[in-house]
Amino acid sequence: MLELLRAGRRQVRNVSVSSSVRDDPVLDEICDLAGSALEVVDPERIDQLARSDAPQGVIATAAPLRAADLDELLRSPAAFLVALDGVSDPRNLGAVARVAETAGATGLVLPRHRSARITPVVAKAAAGAIEYLPIAVTGGIPTALDRARRAGVWTIGLDESAEKQSLFDLELADQPLVLVLGSEGRGLARLTTARCDVLVSIPMRGAIASLNVAAAAALACHEIGRRRATLRS
Repeated sequence: MLELLRAGRRQVRNVSVSSSVRDDPVLDEICDLAGSALEVVDPERIDQLARSDAPQGVIATAAPLRAADLDELLRSPAAFLVALDGVSDPRNLGAVARVAETAGATGLVLPRHRSARITPVVAKAAAGAIEYLPIAVTGGIPTALDRARRAGVWTIGLDESAEKQSLFDLELADQPLVLVLGSEGRGLARLTTARCDVLVSIPMRGAIASLNVAAAAALACHEIGRRRATLRS
């Protein structure tokens, strides 16, 4: 909510605040930024309006997010995109958007089908990241990777079976790239794997063989962000 108002990229039509919410610095800033869109309502009205769990006494309605142009994102010399190959859990999608934005990613790429959509649940899990991170929707991730290759952008697939190439030894981190993460359960689809220029893995040193997609995204995005900052300094 606060990042929606701070970013100012979408028209905010209405901000409803429960009369039972106590004053705090965050609420004060929300009320200040909301301006004429602010209204104080009964707590029951908040519950009626809420489309996610635990709305915390504040609800906003705003214009839809505008989809980003994938080719435009790929043309940037600083391209660092995160592509999700069929992530279906909205909370995972929101968590990945959050870590991608905080790691310095320049865009998120989602397939049009067999994927979670941007919903209030996703927005809440993303903690405001979707207000800053451009999101492109494509017919399919393999097709998007083909477009990346034609644009001169490296495609890096995160795959637990890529034992010979560790994420932490990736030498392409400072290049324009797309980091590709697979879906819950199956990981990267066969055709997506075939379209990646490089496959890397996160070394597992314990008894558990893998991480969930949100945890893997956090490690991978921030490692690439760290290496980009180091190599470009």
